[in-house]
Amino acid sequence: MRAPGCSTWCCIGRPLPDAIERLSLHTDRIEIFADAAHDLLGDATLPKPKSLSFSVHAPTADINIASTREGVRRASIAILSQVCRRAAEIDASPVVVHPGLFPWPGQREESSAALLRSLDELADIQDETGVAVAIENMGGWEMCHFRDPSLLPELRERGLSFCLDVGHAHLNGVLADFLACGSPCAVHLHDNGGISDDHLPPGAGSIDFAALLPHLSPDIPWILEVPDISLVEPGLAFLREHGCRGRYLETEEEFFSKQYLKGKNQKNCSQSGRYNEK
Repeated sequence: MRAPGCSTWCCIGRPLPDAIERLSLHTDRIEIFADAAHDLLGDATLPKPKSLSFSVHAPTADINIASTREGVRRASIAILSQVCRRAAEIDASPVVVHPGLFPWPGQREESSAALLRSLDELADIQDETGVAVAIENMGGWEMCHFRDPSLLPELRERGLSFCLDVGHAHLNGVLADFLACGSPCAVHLHDNGGISDDHLPPGAGSIDFAALLPHLSPDIPWILEVPDISLVEPGLAFLREHGCRGRYLETEEEFFSKQYLKGKNQKNCSQSGRYNEK
């Protein structure tokens, strides 16, 4: 099983080279949160020992790929194109992208159409750069797109994947649905009590990680997302302790019979390759 990694978000107040050096003491997989001091579009030279592998979380500030203002949407795509090209230069993949939002309820339909146009363009950027683009499912804010698995067919149609944010899915009560309907190319791991997006280390909230982790493929990046460096080692230690090798389940019925999914409604979606402990 690949060792769990960590986002540089926990060190966002430090220069990016310092954040990478500090996190490399804990893990060999680092996701660069490419905002604020960790903006990849500057001139910073990144340390990358041979033992490190990178993924990138695209900027979240000033980015809205579902904006109903076409100028804002196009500017967002232009920035994401630059980020993907920079990711290709440092051999980082995937690039995780937020799906955008609609600030007013009456704009939902128009914003959804804008999002689909952006997905078309992100698919082209993915093809041009060779860097996988993964759309992240969002949390409790009703203005956000992709709070449940309904966008997955649109992603698959375009050859895009998604990053399963476990904490966000838990907030919306759809974690089991995502596990049933999708094959993420990365996962973000953090905990909460089911009320707010606390980004607690795994084991500190109400998510049953011991039951969940065996259903996540060990062949994709597992990225811990916590807000402070003091939470990194407890979070990674929990993941190392409870993450386990496994075998692929053969049937939908066996998957949904597991403890974590008892009592959940099964959606009509076909998905193979789920993971379970030996």
